Amino acid sequence: MNLPTPAIVAQDAVRRLPRVALWLFCLAYVLPGFLGRGPWKREDITTLGYMAELAKGSADWLHPSLGGLAPEVHALLPYWLGAWAMQLAPAWVSADWAARLPFVLLLVATLLATWYGTYYLARSPLAQPVAFAFGGEAKPTDYARAVADGGLLAFIACLGLAQLAHETTPALTQLCFTALVFYATAALPYRVLMPGIAAVAGLLGMTLSGAPSMALALGVGCAAIYLLESSHNSNETGTRKLRAAGLLVITLVCAALSTWLSLWQWRIDLPHASWHEWQSLGRLFLWFTWPAWPLALWTLWRWRHMLLGERFASRHLWLPLCFALVASAATLTTHAADRSLLLGLPALAALSAFALPTLGRSVAALIDWFTLIFFSGCALIIWVVWISMQTGFPARPAMNVAKLAPGFVHSFSAVPFLIAIGASLTWAWLVYWRVGRHRAALWKSVVLPAGGAALCWLLLMTLWLPLLDFARSYVPMVQQATRLLPDSPGCVSTLGLSRSQTAALQLHGQLTLMPSSSGVKCAWLIANGENPSTTAGFVPGKPWLLRGSIHHPATPDEKIYIFERQAH
Repeated sequence: MNLPTPAIVAQDAVRRLPRVALWLFCLAYVLPGFLGRGPWKREDITTLGYMAELAKGSADWLHPSLGGLAPEVHALLPYWLGAWAMQLAPAWVSADWAARLPFVLLLVATLLATWYGTYYLARSPLAQPVAFAFGGEAKPTDYARAVADGGLLAFIACLGLAQLAHETTPALTQLCFTALVFYATAALPYRVLMPGIAAVAGLLGMTLSGAPSMALALGVGCAAIYLLESSHNSNETGTRKLRAAGLLVITLVCAALSTWLSLWQWRIDLPHASWHEWQSLGRLFLWFTWPAWPLALWTLWRWRHMLLGERFASRHLWLPLCFALVASAATLTTHAADRSLLLGLPALAALSAFALPTLGRSVAALIDWFTLIFFSGCALIIWVVWISMQTGFPARPAMNVAKLAPGFVHSFSAVPFLIAIGASLTWAWLVYWRVGRHRAALWKSVVLPAGGAALCWLLLMTLWLPLLDFARSYVPMVQQATRLLPDSPGCVSTLGLSRSQTAALQLHGQLTLMPSSSGVKCAWLIANGENPSTTAGFVPGKPWLLRGSIHHPATPDEKIYIFERQAH
C-alpha cells in the first residue's frame, strides 16, 4: 500500500517564475567570468595551451600535447571544441575569448538540462502532491514547472559551481554532459527522441571529456533503476526494459570507444586515515554543495517512506540519488575531488527541489535569514575592499591587498562599476520583495540563495576583476620574463616547467618553446625554480649563464630561472 506523498501544495503556490526574469537571471550568472578576464592558472590556461597547439597544427588531434607532455586528464572533446573555435574565429577575436565561446554554450546547456531533468522528475506520478478532497491541489504541469524553477535556482546557488563552471576546462564539459544524461534518464518515460539524443550525446561526451568511468557507472546505474523498478502494468514493464537496454547499449558502445582511444585513466586516490584529510573532504562537501545538501537531506527524510517503499518506484528520488552517490564516490577516490563533486550538482539540486513542497514556515524563514546575512555580508566586504583600493579608506584592506599582490595598481572603470551598482540594487529589491507579503510560491525559499550567489559572483567579476586577473594569471610573470629576453630570441629551451607555465609563456609571451630533452640547441633556456634539483646541474659558464630569477608577484614560491647559452 502506497503511503501518501508529503507534498501538500495548492494551485496558488505553483505560479511560475516569469520566464524573462529567469532568463535574465541566468545570463547575469553565465556571462560574468567568461567576459573581460584573461586565462587563469592553472587548469584554465593549461587547457587553453592544448587548444592552441591543436589549432596551430602542432599536435595530433587524437593525442594532444603541450611542451611534449600529454594532458593530465585524458580528454579529447574539450580541446577539440576550443581549437575549432580558434580556427573559425575572425582575426580580431582573441584566442582565449574564441575558445570560451563553446564553453558559454555548454554552461547554458547545463542550466537547460538541469531544469528539464527536474521538470520531468516532478512529473512522475509518485512525485505529485496530495489530491485535496474538494479540489484545488496543484496541477501536475504547473507543479512540475515550479519544482523545476526551484531546482534551477538551487543549482545556481551552489557555491562550488561559480568558478569551475566559468573555466575552459574538461570539468565544464563533463558537467554539461552529465546534466544531459540526467535529463535523458528523467525524461525517457515521457519522450523518446530528444532524451535518446541527449543520452547518446551525454554518455559519448563524458567519455570523450575524460570521464569514461563516470559514464559507465551512471549508464549502468540508471539502467538498473529502470530495470528493477516495480510496476503493476505489464506494458510499462516492457517499455522500461527497452529503455534500460537502450541505456546499456549506449554505455557499452562508449566503453568500447574509450578502450579504442585509450581514454581509460584510473586515478584512484583513496583518502588516508588522517584526521586532516577527512576534515578537508568534509569542508569540501559542506561548502561546495551549499545550500543544496541540507535541502537534499531534508528531501530524503520527508520522502523516506516512498524511498523505502516499492522497489525503485520513486524514480524522482532514486535517479538523482544515483547521480549524487556516483559523484560522491568519485570525490572520495580521486585527487581532483572538487571537479568530481561538481558533476553531482545538477542531480543534487533536483533532489533538493523536492524539499520545497515540504518546508515549514520556520525552516523557510531560517534559510532566508541565513542567506540574507551571509551574502549581504560577502557583498559588503567586496564593496569595502574595492572602496579602500580606490580611496585608501579604510586603510587596512588596501594595505592587505598591497601585501598579498605587490605591484598591483588599481584603476577605476565606469562600466564594471555601474554593473556592480545595478546588481547591488537588484539584490536590495529582491530582499524587499522576499520579506514583503506576497502569495506563497514554491520556489521562494531558494530565490535569495540563488540571487546572493549570483550577486557575489557578479561583484567579484566586476569590482575585483583587475585584482583577480593580476593575482591569478601568469601575465605579470611572463612580462618580467620577456623583458630579460631579446625581441626575437628564436627558440627557447625549457626544463621542468609545468604545463600551465609552458602554456602561459607560449600564449602571453609568444615564445617558441622546445623541451631541453628534444636536443635542439637554443640560445636561451627557462627552467622551473620551485625545485632546486631541477637546476642543480647548471653552473655559470658551463655553458649556461643565469640572467635572472623571476617569481610570480602574488605567489612568491612560484619562480623561474632564465639562462643564456654562452659561446664556446
